[in-house]
Amino acid sequence: MFHFDPGAMERRRFLQFVGATGTAAALAGSLSACGASSGGGGGSSNRIEAGLSYTLSTGFDPMTATGALPQAANLHIFEALVDLDPVTREPYNALAADMPEQVDDTTLRVTLREEAVFHNGDPVTAEDVVYSFERVLDPENNSLMAQFVSFIEEVTEVDEDTVEIVLKHPFVLAVERLGIIKIVPKALVEEDQRGFDSAPVGSGPYKLVSATAADNITFERWEAYNGPRGALADEMVWMLLDDPSARVTALQSGRVSVIEDVPYLDAEALETASTVEQEQSFGLLFLMFNCAEKPFDDKRVRQALHYAIDHEKIVETAMLGGGAAATGFLPESHPDHREAGTVYRHDPDRARELLEEAGVDGLEIDLVATNTGWVKDVVPLIKESWDAVGVTTTLDIGESGGQYANKVESGKFRAMVAPGDPSVFGNDVDLLLRWFFDGQWPTSYYNWSETEEADKVLELLDEAVRTDDEAERAELWAETIDLIADEVPLYPILHRKLITAWNDDALEGFRPINTTGLSFLDVGPV
Repeated sequence: MFHFDPGAMERRRFLQFVGATGTAAALAGSLSACGASSGGGGGSSNRIEAGLSYTLSTGFDPMTATGALPQAANLHIFEALVDLDPVTREPYNALAADMPEQVDDTTLRVTLREEAVFHNGDPVTAEDVVYSFERVLDPENNSLMAQFVSFIEEVTEVDEDTVEIVLKHPFVLAVERLGIIKIVPKALVEEDQRGFDSAPVGSGPYKLVSATAADNITFERWEAYNGPRGALADEMVWMLLDDPSARVTALQSGRVSVIEDVPYLDAEALETASTVEQEQSFGLLFLMFNCAEKPFDDKRVRQALHYAIDHEKIVETAMLGGGAAATGFLPESHPDHREAGTVYRHDPDRARELLEEAGVDGLEIDLVATNTGWVKDVVPLIKESWDAVGVTTTLDIGESGGQYANKVESGKFRAMVAPGDPSVFGNDVDLLLRWFFDGQWPTSYYNWSETEEADKVLELLDEAVRTDDEAERAELWAETIDLIADEVPLYPILHRKLITAWNDDALEGFRPINTTGLSFLDVGPV
């Protein structure tokens, strides 16, 4: 379900599934009580100041937090047994003392790092680890993280410092998926889950001091941290600047040292005084159809509307080169990318042929879209392309949460364009595909789950993760993507490039990441 306009959609789902405190007022009140904010000017000079592109509308509990901003914050607050490096996406030992021991095909044994402690001073124990997994896997908690670890049968305590993870079946991606489950203090969460959601306590290098929903989040170094990614700053202050021009101004004025999501129009100007880098991301702009409604139950109509789109014009004109037209479900920068069997390059003649073959004439579409700034720049060009092949198109642009709640979930949409990026959770092909093609999306959003093709997708994915033959797995993933590219119930138009700008004179060791958010692991102020 998620990123995802990586912010707004997740906020809505968070409220829908857990009904936790997660409102702006609750967060502002409860978090400010946890400690004095060090934001703004003044205070320690050994501080990192950053401009983030989303405001805070959910809590931080890693069982339920799926929005872009809490996900970025939780990189610094919490640890998993094994985490993925946010830059390289390679697994490394976090709370685990060593990489998990493979006891047999379906059993992993993990020993905890010695003397690891939570931010309240309590030791991290095997009991906390078992609890952290069980609460996510418990269907009563409706955790959207559960779909990523559904291969786990149970987690048991061997002794105070050791756990065993029993799998339902061999799963080749098990170790890197452990990063999905952040370890939380059992006693504290059981005592007050809503309070924990607002004032999270982890074992990571930074602890949260305060958060004001539309203003800032402040962190301080956790002095007792003894893991591999120790904090290099005494404090961090994240300014929450959802207005693009405000982020640019904050960097230019020196109020912050780094900003994410640089507007394409401002990238060149910022290069005069800052380091600016553009990273190809998985983050996609997708086109999704209501496959339960005619004529979109016919894949030829869906294909026609993809062929009609002038992808290159969108990338070059609306995004100033800040994207790449999709040649498959994965971007070409992904290590497992293969060009799909069907690639939708601009072909208006083919679009007209397919509509004619499907017996469709005089098609009228209200194209539902989210109001994300760059998306609003793109959709007029999609309308132009569709109008050019005889499809009368009306744009329906609105706030992401409202569009999903009022149009998509109610079934009152025919076609939708929106951004999405589940790669904040992991970068393996199985995870990226299951996000959109297993569970809620095909069942409740684009209404495709009852088809033979949907069943085949899940069958191929299950087969792929059970084989230890890399070549066979790659072929199964390629077959899956070819099927999806042919059916296109939901499919990328393009994959977005993310631009980050920072002051090298103020930050040491900073590297941009290719997902929404910023990482300050192994980064310090100069």
